[in-house]
Amino acid sequence: MELLVVGATGTLGRQIARRALDEGHTVRCLVRKLRKAAFLREWGATLIQGDLCEPETLTTALEGVDAVIDAATARANGPNRMYEVDWDGKVALIQAAAAANIQRYIFFSILNAEQFPQVPLMDVKACTEKFLAESGIPYTILRPCAFMQGLIGQYAIPILDNQLVWITGVGAPTAYMDTIDIAKFTIRALDVPETENRTFPMVGTRAWGAYEIIRLCERLSDKTAKTARLELPVLRVIRRILGFFQWSYNASERLAFAEVQASDKPLNAEMDEVYATFGLDKKDTTTLEGYLQEYFSRIMTKLKEIGYEKEKEKRKKKQRQAFKAKS
Repeated sequence: MELLVVGATGTLGRQIARRALDEGHTVRCLVRKLRKAAFLREWGATLIQGDLCEPETLTTALEGVDAVIDAATARANGPNRMYEVDWDGKVALIQAAAAANIQRYIFFSILNAEQFPQVPLMDVKACTEKFLAESGIPYTILRPCAFMQGLIGQYAIPILDNQLVWITGVGAPTAYMDTIDIAKFTIRALDVPETENRTFPMVGTRAWGAYEIIRLCERLSDKTAKTARLELPVLRVIRRILGFFQWSYNASERLAFAEVQASDKPLNAEMDEVYATFGLDKKDTTTLEGYLQEYFSRIMTKLKEIGYEKEKEKRKKKQRQAFKAKS
């Protein structure tokens, strides 16, 4: 199939592009900056310069395309506000896809989006789901809640660097999923007619609380974490302050989403029917333990190598200094 991947430079989008290419699909990637996306071209994708916030660039990108995979979202530090990308941009893309008679549109929402209308990102995702369903395009909506990749910066690196690990509120147990596994479901959906015009949760093998993840990281790294807790009232004050400044709108909108993760309501869903529909085996899905174990195994090995090299250099330096002293 001829696929257009939107958001292909992101954490999830790059895995989708990689999986699609590996399975023999022809892949185009809509990107704003060609240089930043050079790695996609090296993999075999065709780069199309365009922007969701510039609807006139979308028509050409969609010519001859069979399916759109929409993994784009506004960056917290990006130049465009979340509403400009995640609502205005998505509406423009869906309308352009309908005009181009696209045969399938795969959209990434967020688990339980409709339950949090007070959270901007969740409300926008829920509204986009409805707009897509009413567009007439055959669609598949996938609803992840959190990526395992985010745990590295949130927990693993601070623990290794002896920095504070910030925890918001009680911390909702969250069923993190590896983006590689999400990409597998995404490309599989294109070949399974039963996934058409349906919405599916996309979560990991079980939900983990923040302190459970910290204890696992401590065990795998043989280090003790330093933690600090940011209570919800403080988080809300920070969000209001950021909301006063135009340059911090995106950060404020993302902090609103953090309130969802800071609650005690688990972010999880039943996946047995999903695996059955897609014809995939749950045993092949990456577990959080396995993901973090692989990360720490690689990083600890690397740190030992660096430590050995530093120690070897120190010994050489001492030998040179001793030789100079004798001469």
